Amino acid sequence: MSSNRIFFDSHVHMVSRTTDDYEAMRKAGVVAVLEPAFWQGQPRTEVGSFKDYFNTLIGWERFRASQFGIKHYCTIGLNSKEANNEALAEQVMEILPLFLCKEGVVGVGEIGYDDQTPAEDKYYRQQLELAKELNLPVQIHTPHRDKKRGTIRSMEVALEHGIDPSMVIVDHNNEETVQDVLDRGFWCAFTIYPHTKMGSERMVEVLRKYGPERIIVDSAADWGVSDPLAVPKTAALIVERGLPEDYVTKTCYQNPLDAYGQSGQINEADWQISEVDQRELFRGNSVLRGGQTPKIGSSDSDIVPN
Repeated sequence: MSSNRIFFDSHVHMVSRTTDDYEAMRKAGVVAVLEPAFWQGQPRTEVGSFKDYFNTLIGWERFRASQFGIKHYCTIGLNSKEANNEALAEQVMEILPLFLCKEGVVGVGEIGYDDQTPAEDKYYRQQLELAKELNLPVQIHTPHRDKKRGTIRSMEVALEHGIDPSMVIVDHNNEETVQDVLDRGFWCAFTIYPHTKMGSERMVEVLRKYGPERIIVDSAADWGVSDPLAVPKTAALIVERGLPEDYVTKTCYQNPLDAYGQSGQINEADWQISEVDQRELFRGNSVLRGGQTPKIGSSDSDIVPN
């Protein structure tokens, strides 16, 4: 799959993906990714697990992406599901400020509500205060159950804490929530999945109805059934179904760049010239295995900027 468009997938869990995914994404035009800290499918039991995971996001994963010509950013936060283990959550909150100030961390996230418990509310509010103190964007995970109520509640709490809506990206939206998010001035992001939440066909119709302003298309590809090429595939469908090319540029590139660029850590120059040298090592480790020939040179041979 090749493309003359470039994309910024601003919600994708690359720690769960393979190097083949990185390679396919780059060939499809993905020049930058944002990886939110999230629940990894099994509850963590020690704060050290969070610490090692956060270090992976700002270290090894950034390096791994660079080996395929992709710029990697991340958001760091205590996810809503694991906020319910309060003893552990307290320990995670102690280390969060150490990571939020690291290079490549462009926001607090993904945070918000899961079952909308008092514990989730407590740590969501604490993290909003951290974001405000550090002047970082907030990435909100809206709940899978009782989504509309949880989405509205997450925005109301953010406003209650004095967070400017322009600094908040509300993700995992669907047709039920989009109007509420846009009406309140928040960024409205959609995670495109093969069978659940929001598909490419439905995404096209959302854009047909609401237009591209403050709307973001991402993949949220993770350890489950998901597609790391969801953004370029949705982009192709948007144009195929008769919507303007500008809708693709805004929702799949410029809007996420503008939203998370408020962190002061994202610059288009970071990927305009993308040189790859797979001879490089990260703490002695390579993305290659014995006998493989490292790729050296520009990763942009088949990519033409918008």
